[in-house]
Amino acid sequence: MIVVVDYRAGNLTSVANALGHLGHAHRVTDSPADIAAADRIIFPGVGAAGDAMANLRELGLAAPIREAVTKGKPFLGICIGYQLLFESSAEGDTPCLGLLRGAVVRFPEGMRDELTGARLKVPEMGWNSVRFLRPHPVWRNVPEASEFYFVHSYYPVPEPDIAAGTTEYGVEFVSVVARDNLVAVQFHPEKSGRPGLKLLDDFCRWTP
Repeated sequence: MIVVVDYRAGNLTSVANALGHLGHAHRVTDSPADIAAADRIIFPGVGAAGDAMANLRELGLAAPIREAVTKGKPFLGICIGYQLLFESSAEGDTPCLGLLRGAVVRFPEGMRDELTGARLKVPEMGWNSVRFLRPHPVWRNVPEASEFYFVHSYYPVPEPDIAAGTTEYGVEFVSVVARDNLVAVQFHPEKSGRPGLKLLDDFCRWTP
């Protein structure tokens, strides 16, 4: 069973609808026991890091999430579910799950578009491309130059060895990481049309 983690961070309906469209049986749950019993886990979400971590602690979900990753279950982090995997976030000076080494930082002030010189708004909100740095089964069927939907003011700065894709928005940042059974993305594949659905589908079929 695919489990979609519900920790009051929103955006669950879009993920569940995408999985249903793809024909993958799934359960949206806030139960630690369901996470422990899951075959694979999707950890989505939007919102503030501090609130999200508080919800994880209150619901008793931090430990089973860590255990699931450690046990080698296929795991996909999305948006804030990507950022929370790191050691800390500058958003509210928040300690995070610490499953990946690195910190989450905010976009710098005063960023400008390299071509037009126009000031770039924060949060980044809209379509942007991802340059995948290495092959992986989760995006092997995603066409080159595909664009994905982003909504975020912060982004992780991970250890270089897990960086798997980059995106440019004023600065170049790591928008995809991969390590063993874990993949995580800054964008929303469930809102990214065919490329995003293909990535979700391939994750649901992936055996690390």
